[in-house]
Amino acid sequence: MKSILTLLLLLLISVTTAQVKILTWNVENLGKSKSDSTIQYIASVLKHYDVVALQEVVAGHGGAQAVAKLADELNRTGNKWDYAVSNPTESSSYKTERYAFLWKTAKVKRIGKAWLEKKYQLQIDREPYLATFEHNKKQFTLVNFHAITKSKQPETEIKYFKFFPENYPTLNLIFIGDFNCPQSHTVFNPLKKMGYLPVFTNQKTSLKKSCVEDNCLSNEFDNIWYPVNRVEATNPTAILFYKDFNDFNTAREITDHIPLAVTLQLK
Repeated sequence: MKSILTLLLLLLISVTTAQVKILTWNVENLGKSKSDSTIQYIASVLKHYDVVALQEVVAGHGGAQAVAKLADELNRTGNKWDYAVSNPTESSSYKTERYAFLWKTAKVKRIGKAWLEKKYQLQIDREPYLATFEHNKKQFTLVNFHAITKSKQPETEIKYFKFFPENYPTLNLIFIGDFNCPQSHTVFNPLKKMGYLPVFTNQKTSLKKSCVEDNCLSNEFDNIWYPVNRVEATNPTAILFYKDFNDFNTAREITDHIPLAVTLQLK
């Protein structure tokens, strides 16, 4: 009986440690314009997760500095964090930006360097930023992405994602970020046919200009796409951070998108 309980305990520990908490957030012009209190607030949200993907870090030096300040703030929360910031994307000066990853070093380790995807940089305005992480001897690669705006037809960029699994056949790809496009759009059908599913369905993620009777969100833009044969997704969470603020306009000074989180079980 004792040996059976021991085995069950070991199994429970194994299942628990095989889980990674992932968060994605469009942080809207993260750079010099963000106050120390804003950085501290963002860190208070991120600290509960293991790997974070950020979009809309400003392309100038202030963007990289802001991510460094964010990592420093996270390191004050009781865990050691590391981070990677991309070079500015190969897009027009008006649209170029950086991406960032932050992660708890005790939970995951990065394998190699993160990289901006160059193959489709002429077809994709803000080319995705990829990084491979390892947890419990299992690896996954996050494809961090911020599409062009809805009016510019983001599906003209997203359609190239169907080639990524073929281009990276050994990587366990997870597409994450702000797609400026709902998961119901037909452009995602090729990924669905390959066994990918969105973590969120019918979840609006961008903030309205004003909030009326708790009707605060306007578009289903952000999401996480995962391969069901290699990953199990549980506990999807849309974090309504604006409820932490008495004034909706003050919340919008943080960013105009809510963060999305999920727990991944790597198979």
